[in-house]
Amino acid sequence: MKSKILVLATILFSTISIAQTKVGTVNSDIIIGKMPQMKNVLRRIETAGKKLDSSFNIKAKEYQKKVESYKAEEKIMTDTDKQTRIAELQKMEQEMQKFRVNGTKMMQIQRDEYMRPLYKKLSEVIAEVAKANGYTQILTTNGNQFGYIDERFDITKLVLDKLGIKE
Repeated sequence: MKSKILVLATILFSTISIAQTKVGTVNSDIIIGKMPQMKNVLRRIETAGKKLDSSFNIKAKEYQKKVESYKAEEKIMTDTDKQTRIAELQKMEQEMQKFRVNGTKMMQIQRDEYMRPLYKKLSEVIAEVAKANGYTQILTTNGNQFGYIDERFDITKLVLDKLGIKE
């Protein structure tokens, strides 16, 4: 009986020692922010934003002109004309609000599209560095997800070096 327990204990301890994992951490935000391609992404996002702003400003000026026209002519309008013009102004307000919402969504979609190649490259390099250094898991440190992180296992610097980015 004692020998069976001893054999089971030996198997258990040897399995535990063989199955140990090496976990590392990486701060992907720091790396993405330092990648040279990020400047191009930011420029493209800014350009797209300016185009949307320009389109919105045109709509806003048109709306403002119609409001001023309404105010100037309000006293001489019939009730039917007032209701028609107010309905037209309300419709324009709704269209402008919809334009804002859609513009925000479109900007987020474009940002995600522009960022996708950076995240893909980062993922590939993290995998290379992890494999080369014997890590079984790499966790991101973004968002304060951990209560404790041993800095000896942070591979952020190794990934930056592999990408050729200086701190």
